Amino acid sequence: MSPNHYQVLGVPPTAPAADIKRAYRQLVVQYHPDKHGGDVRFEDQFKAVAAAYHVLGDPGRRATYDFQLAQTARRFDEERRRQQQRPATQHVYGVPMPAPAPLRTRPPAGSRERHYQRIPRQQVRFNRRDWTLTLLLLLGIVIFSLAVKVTMDRVSANSNYRDGLRAYGQGQWSAAYSYFDETLHFRPDYGPALRRHGELELLLNHDPRAARADFQAALLQPQSRRVAADLLYFLGSAESQLARPTAADLSYSRALALDSSHAAAYLARGETRLLALRRPAPAVTDFTAGLAQRRRAAAPTPWHYVQLRGLAFATLGRYADARADYFTVLRANPRDGRTHFLLGRLAARTGDSTAACEFYRRAVDLGYEYARTAQEACH
Repeated sequence: MSPNHYQVLGVPPTAPAADIKRAYRQLVVQYHPDKHGGDVRFEDQFKAVAAAYHVLGDPGRRATYDFQLAQTARRFDEERRRQQQRPATQHVYGVPMPAPAPLRTRPPAGSRERHYQRIPRQQVRFNRRDWTLTLLLLLGIVIFSLAVKVTMDRVSANSNYRDGLRAYGQGQWSAAYSYFDETLHFRPDYGPALRRHGELELLLNHDPRAARADFQAALLQPQSRRVAADLLYFLGSAESQLARPTAADLSYSRALALDSSHAAAYLARGETRLLALRRPAPAVTDFTAGLAQRRRAAAPTPWHYVQLRGLAFATLGRYADARADYFTVLRANPRDGRTHFLLGRLAARTGDSTAACEFYRRAVDLGYEYARTAQEACH
């Protein structure tokens, strides 16, 4: 056999491309015809080296050549094995070999086996294990779907609540109400959204019944004492607007039981007790406590409640205390016609009709029309 390209270059078939290139350069210099005076033998070897590198230097041609070498080697091995097999009649050391054993085969296939037969369709029957696995799979799908829904609802609710708080802080009441409404659509039991939604129902939509439902639902959720006190205060406001003073008084009392520094609850309960329940004595106590809490918190004085405390003092016959509260309000707001009217009523109770008529006249001049009837009675 003539040498293959690897043998010509003197490298193994597994040699890398760098080794092949290095061997080619060395052999080209070694067999170049100019170094040997044009000797034909070296010229043939030079051409063989060039042809070998032309094949092995290119990855694609080398892969094809390796495949051809493998095929040739396989055919050579098969031919060698065929030649090594000896016939059955061959003698070994003068002793004849026995005849080969007959080849055992099965009888020829019948006509039924030589054609496709229709396989009868079998009815699928589920056993207990199959039903158990099926039910577990369905249960897993249901649980996974519910988990995905709950997660997406929670994410959407939190996003809408944050947007609602931002709009609430910027005074965009309608937008805040829409965001809180969307939040409750995804999480109907979300306490903070129920509280804000109820506040807007009460202050923006003037719907105390819907606000009361929101506050009651929010109170069913876990809350801190301060937040629960705020919710009970707003619930009392809704009850008061629904003309349910007893329920409002109870809500305010529960709020104060949770937070004794809740000034708004003191003042609102005092107003309910004075104007709706006709209980001026506890109303005076509530007004005094609420105003004191406002002073301790360095908050602006709500003159309306000072005026109501003066009314409660007048109802109890404590005219000096009532007059003091009225004049306190009057110094803060000299053009309050209602305060002039209340001072006129107080003067009338103490028998000073001249002062009463003068206060009524001032109240009418300041635009308080409820004092006009009393002023006409003076004439």
